[in-house]
Amino acid sequence: MNPDHHTLLALFDREMREHARPDGPGVRVEHTGDVVRQVGTADDWNAVVWLAPDLDPARADAVIAAQVAHYTALGHDEFEWKLYGHDRPAGLADRLLAAGFEAEEPETLVVAPVGKLSTEVALPEGVRLRTVRDADDVELMARASERAFGSDWSRLRHQVLTRLAEDPDDFVGVLAMAGDEPVSAARMELYPGTGFAGLWGGGTVEEWRGKGVYRALVAFRARIAAERGYRYLQVDASDMSRPILQRLGFTALTTTTPFVYRPH
Repeated sequence: MNPDHHTLLALFDREMREHARPDGPGVRVEHTGDVVRQVGTADDWNAVVWLAPDLDPARADAVIAAQVAHYTALGHDEFEWKLYGHDRPAGLADRLLAAGFEAEEPETLVVAPVGKLSTEVALPEGVRLRTVRDADDVELMARASERAFGSDWSRLRHQVLTRLAEDPDDFVGVLAMAGDEPVSAARMELYPGTGFAGLWGGGTVEEWRGKGVYRALVAFRARIAAERGYRYLQVDASDMSRPILQRLGFTALTTTTPFVYRPH
């Protein structure tokens, strides 16, 4: 029997947020009263990932100010407060904005039991998948992702290279290649000690969209997750990928919005 929506969201909050693990070598997770945060170098993902469910308006502003002071003292050019739609207190988004954070595009947290997902990889003619093995492959990932999303991949390049070199067992990078050209790239983060694996990336260049490449990347990673004994896949889904994922068997649990603070 699969857990219901509320049970699954509570499991995600506990395993992936309150008891978060560092997402790569050289970073640490700090539990500081009302928040759990990840701290690393300026090239790592620095973020507040959980906050106490009983956080009230009276102390929310002080908690926000403390995180700004902490990361600013480290000299980083930015950090993220990863706000979920069910986080409390109500109005926390407005408090973050008032404190100088900028809201980026909201996404939808979707989760699926691995055992319910298809692991059949069906690719359009002329496309093949292969795992990422070395720095040259990471450059191909960067090329595909920058073309697909139109965003700078320099920080992710550092993170993926570090994972590949120092923590390859809990990281899977995948390339979709049409001849010698990368047309899509994706990765999977495995979280030992939890039942979850996370799907990230999955950006496909425009001329190859709508041909099943994204679905194939999901199935490929679902197969690996199943082989390694993970129970759930989670995705922070964009408006473009969410309908595809829901058709594949994922359930929407809540929204998640990056609030980014950049010291002026």
